Formats: sequence, structure tokens, C-alpha cells
Amino acid sequence: MQRLFTHAREPAKGAHSLTTHSPLLVKLLVNRGYTTEEAAARYLKPSYENHLHNPFLMHDMERAVVRVYEAIKKEEKIVVYADYDCDGIPGAVILHDLLKKIGYENFVVYIPDRHTEGYGLNRPAVEQFITDDVKLIITIDLGTTNHEDIAFAQEHGVDVIVTDHHLPHATLPAAFAVVNPKIGADTESAYPDPMLCGSGVMFKFVQAFLSKYGEEFKVGAGWEKWLLDMAGLATLSDMVPLTGENRAIASFGMQVFRKSPRPGIMQLLRKLSIDQRTIMEDDITFMVTPRLNAASRMDSPMRAFELLSERDSLKAGTVADHLTKINDERKQIVARIMKDVKAKLSERELGPIIVIGNPEWRVGVVGIVAGKIMDEYNRPVFVWGREGIGEVKPGEPLLVKGSCRSNGAVNVVDLMTAAREHFLEFGGHELAGGFSVAQDSVYHLEEKLCALFDTLKKDLVTTGAVIDATLSLSDVNDNTTTMINRLAPFGLGNPKPLFLFKNVTIKKTKQFGKEKNHLEIIVTDDMQLERTAMSFFADGDTFTKKASEGARIDLVATLEKSYFAGRTTIRLRILDIL
Repeated sequence: MQRLFTHAREPAKGAHSLTTHSPLLVKLLVNRGYTTEEAAARYLKPSYENHLHNPFLMHDMERAVVRVYEAIKKEEKIVVYADYDCDGIPGAVILHDLLKKIGYENFVVYIPDRHTEGYGLNRPAVEQFITDDVKLIITIDLGTTNHEDIAFAQEHGVDVIVTDHHLPHATLPAAFAVVNPKIGADTESAYPDPMLCGSGVMFKFVQAFLSKYGEEFKVGAGWEKWLLDMAGLATLSDMVPLTGENRAIASFGMQVFRKSPRPGIMQLLRKLSIDQRTIMEDDITFMVTPRLNAASRMDSPMRAFELLSERDSLKAGTVADHLTKINDERKQIVARIMKDVKAKLSERELGPIIVIGNPEWRVGVVGIVAGKIMDEYNRPVFVWGREGIGEVKPGEPLLVKGSCRSNGAVNVVDLMTAAREHFLEFGGHELAGGFSVAQDSVYHLEEKLCALFDTLKKDLVTTGAVIDATLSLSDVNDNTTTMINRLAPFGLGNPKPLFLFKNVTIKKTKQFGKEKNHLEIIVTDDMQLERTAMSFFADGDTFTKKASEGARIDLVATLEKSYFAGRTTIRLRILDIL
């Protein structure tokens, strides 16, 4: 697979005032746009007091906080209605923990079934809430586009407070309050950081509530910081940019996660052989998040909520075992679908957008499949399925549900909006979304979307991954990794530093893992220094140049500390072999 790399420019003399850091750290900071001592300090040392914005700057926050306070005082029944993924569920835990902390019990947590109810508020659930004499619904990570169902609830005496981060339509729903950092994003009243995730918005709500009423409910100042494990988990899981306020939330979230007393976290990490005290963001996104998301994909999303909110260690252990088991099943299903996908696409002439599906594909995993196809074929992808949706009611059309992913060539929400007559429902972000379509018309969807592509496509500047610096194998040491970790947590908007190691020799190669599907190589230089480099789900033929013993190569890699099985090792993570 051919990859394209560019080298970061050398910092211009006098272009910055970073005089108190090592040359390599200065280069990494400047590469990321932090060119002054003030900017570098803000980036390297986030401050809870100074770098998290006033929550009352967010649209309708004051109104929402007061309404919840009134509901508590009147002992009204509250429904916490959260999305079923690893953004909405941690947000539900945040609000659950707040209500428990202040001693309020007249509430229920409701997380819709991904397959039978779909994303967002749904009418049958709202009708049941009305029957159950619910007076307030608080949404988490959804609701901004659920105009009809929110209006229905309000008309029947149920107030709705929307807390969400998805893009709003031209008009907002007629909810009691809509708390969303993206509202008014281009106005003077805009919230300073519109890119929070759904759980981040809920954390801001808790901040606002306690700043106003915390003393009355005898909640000590700063207690909400213990909820940052959930806000940080969601921020890393939902792939929002790790800059600005999100960086502070993720940074503090990792600190809290490492000492979180939640039995579910401790049990799950124990089963994954991850030391909680040294957990890194890759452990979250590649190990923890998939198991939490497996709940809604393969079973009920309430299993993930139970894991994170459960206070009994034995019960939490049982749930952790279950999530691990169904995540393994999910992997097998995705592998089978991807085999089918590759066979089908090999027979097709590909256009600018891929639409592919099968009524037998499980709806809960098509988002994962869409992401894998997008990565491999580098174009927007729409994947649909029907398995798991349930029976069709009399008089209703046979429908399919799907997920879409974009490589940045087009905003998928704009694309679906332009083709709205072909969709029954749709929504999402610029780069990811969900949809439902009548099965009879889904087979023509690719043609319709491709016809719209040219009018909506964006100019993609393909510069490849940026190599931050050229290092030698002697630089692969504890001092360098400690310095690099000052830039963590890494993710979208804050990539891991990437280094080039020139003219090294592959001394040894081996495949490791239960299925022997991961690659490890030992590289050496002219000074006979040896270092270990590895790549998951790779073999000797994965990279630009074949990884064969004795080969002289240029290695493109990141540095990391591994704490696997209680042993601390420094290793290189391979991006490419040239």
C-alpha cells in the first residue's frame, strides 16, 4: 500500500518564543501551531479552572438548569434519554451520578434499542412516558433534529430539555430548552468551543447545575471532577478534535480514569490485562470503547450503562464478561461481511461514492463496516442492512437502516439533505451519519448520490501524514517517550508525533498474537543498537516495502511505552516501511 508523507518545516528563527523547552519538543509544538510560551503552556498544562469555559455561555443552559431544579423540588418523574453509543451512554452515567449524589430517585434511564427504535427520540417511547406521568425528558447526545416527537411531548405536558452536539437544522425543535454548543456558531453569542461531544455537553450541564445549586444540595466544590472519567471516555470515543476545551476534558478525563473507583471499569480492565494506573488513550479507543459499543450492536445498550454505573463488583464482573463475549462475536460478523464486501466491489466499477448492503447484514455493525470500506477505498461509503430490525408492522414499508462515513470529500449530512426525498430518516455529523431507506429504493441510492457528488464535493488537499522529525535509534529511550507523552492524549486534531528512522536494517521478523496476525520486527543501526517495532493486523507485505530479514529500510513510526502484562517496554509503532 503506497503512502504519501510530508516533512514538517523547520521552525523559522524568531518565529516563536519557545526558549524553555528541548529542541525536539519545540519542533513538535511548532508543528502543531503552538509558537509562543503562552500557547505552549496552555497546551502542555491544561487548567481546569482556566481552560474550561463558563457553561452558562451555552445556548439555553440557564433555562435548562432551572427547569431541572424545579423538577427536583416538585419531585417530578424525569427520564434520562441517551443515545446508545459510547458518547450518549457515558453522558447518561454522568447525569445518573449527579441525581444520585443529590439524593434524587424519581428518574429512569432510557436508552433506545439501536435495531428496533433507531437513533433519537421515538414516538412509541414518548407515548409511554406520557402514560407513565413523566414530566421531564432530558436527552443526551440526541434530540436536536427530533422536531415532531419533541413537539408531541410538549403538547402533552412533558417538557423536553435537549442536550446534544449534532448540527442543528435551520429551526430548532420546540423543546423547553436546547443545550447545544453548535447553536449560533457563527454569531457573537457562540459558545467558545462548539466541538464538544454529547457527554462533554452533559458534563457542562453538571458544572452549571452545581455552580448554581451545589451548596444547597451539600455537594462539595469540585465533586464533578470525578465525572471526568466518563466525559473523557466519550471525548476520546466520539472522535471529536482534541483541541481547546476537548483537550482539557480528555486530559483530565484520563487522569481520573486511571484512578476511577467504578467497579465496572476495574473489572473490564482486569479482564483485558490493562493496568488501570497506566492506561493510555489507545487502550480506551481500541479496547474499552468497542466493548461498550458492542452492547447496542449485539444486545441491549443498557448492558454498557450497567457496567459503567454498577456499584457491585461481582455484578460488574458478570457484565464485563458478557460485553467481552459479544464483542468477539461482533468481530466475527464484521469479518464475514468484509469478505462479502470485497467480493462484491471487485466486480463493480466504483464511482465517487459507494453504497452497498444486504438484508442479511446486521444493522448494528454496518457503521464499523462503512469505516473499514472508507479506509480501504478512500471515498464516502453508505452501508445498509436489515438483520435485527424486527418484524414489519402491517401497512408499513419494508425498510433498511444504515450508516455512512466520509473521507472528507463531502459532508454526508449535506449530501443526504440534498437527496432527502430518497431517505425516510437521516442525521449525523459532517463525516459520519445514519439513515433509513425503503428497501425498494435503496438499490438506486448510489446512482442518486453519485449524481449529486460533483455539486457538493470539497477540494481535498492530500499531503499525507506529516513526519515531525528524523531520529536515530538511540533516541528511542525513556527521556524521549516521557517528553512525547507531555503532548498526550492523542487523537483527532492532536496526532501522535511521527518520526523517520533512516537506513536501519531489519534483523528479525515474526508474526505474533493468537491468530498470528500482528507483525513485530527488530531493527538495528550501524552502531548495532536494536529496537523493537510492531504493527497490529499487519504482515511483511502490508507496507510500501516488504519487511524481510536483512532488508535496509527507512522506517516511519511513532514511539510508545507498552505496559502489557506488567512489563514496561519502549517500542516503535510502524506506520510504513520505505
